[in-house]
Amino acid sequence: MEPDQAPPATSAAGRTGKGPSKAQQAFQRRLAALAQWVEWEGDRPVPRSHSEQITIDGETEPATVKLGVWVSNTKTRRDKLTAEQQDALRELGISWA
Repeated sequence: MEPDQAPPATSAAGRTGKGPSKAQQAFQRRLAALAQWVEWEGDRPVPRSHSEQITIDGETEPATVKLGVWVSNTKTRRDKLTAEQQDALRELGISWA
C-alpha cells in the first residue's frame, strides 16, 4: 500500500449507507415467509414446527424459514422490535404486534 492511500474502511462506520444489516435482512426474509403463510392460510396460527419455503431475489434454490419458531420467538421478544418491525407485523394482521 502506498503511504498516501487510506486503508479500506472495515469498521461499522464504514458500512453505513450500504443497505440493511444482516439482522434487518433476516427479519425481512422471515416477514416475507409470514406474508406467504398469511396469504395461503389466513389468520390461522403458525404451528411451532412449521417451516416455509420462500424464494429470495437472486437465489436459484428456495430458502427454508423456520417460521413457527420465529413467530414464537418474535412474540416472546416483541418488546425488542422496532416500531417499523411492529408496524410490518400489524399490517399482516398479527394482533400481538
